[in-house]
Amino acid sequence: MPDEIALRPVTADDLDLFEREFGGPEGVGAYQWFGFRSADGLRRRFAESGLLGADGGVLAVAEAGRTVGRVEWFAGSWGRPETSACWTLAIGLVPAVQGRGVGTRAQRLLADYLFAHTRAERLQAWTDCANVAEQRALEKAGFSREGVLRSAQWRDGGWHDQVIYSLLRTDS
Repeated sequence: MPDEIALRPVTADDLDLFEREFGGPEGVGAYQWFGFRSADGLRRRFAESGLLGADGGVLAVAEAGRTVGRVEWFAGSWGRPETSACWTLAIGLVPAVQGRGVGTRAQRLLADYLFAHTRAERLQAWTDCANVAEQRALEKAGFSREGVLRSAQWRDGGWHDQVIYSLLRTDS
């Protein structure tokens, strides 16, 4: 099943799916719900750049040709950005495909894409300490657990610890 997973540029129809599926806590789940947000920003960025730019991007995750989520990457750094930049990865999948290896495959495809088309040496991702499913997905995709970022994310009325993972170009 995960062999049928592909990444592709986002289409206007995908935006409708993202709004419908990820617009509330039922779609994104407890670890990704940061409150209601306007879809105008995403649509404006789509109109301007197709959600692909030098500062990051968003690709649709497709299973057997049907959009089932999205992966994204944005710039991060561990020092001055001009010398210490890396990409931070994120993923959102519709609930119907979670737990079947789709996320693992999509995150690995994104890592391969970024190593092939950018000069990134380091990719990173983090997830809530309680999100064991995403931790497993990252590890299966080849990421290494580095540690815990204490009280790093504000969500649902409180601060939450995050587990940070990385994948280096030399790990691939």
